[in-house]
Amino acid sequence: MPGTHFAPRMPEEELAALTIGAVDDLVRRLARRTLRPLTGPGAADDDAVAARGEALAYLHMLNFLHEAVGHLENLAAEQAAAAGAGYPQIGRACNISRQGARRRWPGLVTSDTPHRPPGRTDRTRSR
Repeated sequence: MPGTHFAPRMPEEELAALTIGAVDDLVRRLARRTLRPLTGPGAADDDAVAARGEALAYLHMLNFLHEAVGHLENLAAEQAAAAGAGYPQIGRACNISRQGARRRWPGLVTSDTPHRPPGRTDRTRSR
């Protein structure tokens, strides 16, 4: 089960920057579409109140996104395990250790050792 079965097409730093930009764009669009910052009528500092409302709406939407990512990450880990991935592979895909993956998703993988062909034992392998 060694390996991650995928290869990055760009350096990790570029991937991180691309991801941050895409998430920022998504969260801003979702916040504008689903949340309306409240402002007080006739407030002397309407710009400051609006900026605070937009910042809080952005933060609120980031929280929803964080929860959604966690949910989707759990589903993806289940799918990877169902497709035959073990804790070492799942851990590498999440940049955590095998033990970290096992703690995060206990019972997800029943065995993280590959199945041996019938008839092979440790004795016959070591000879």
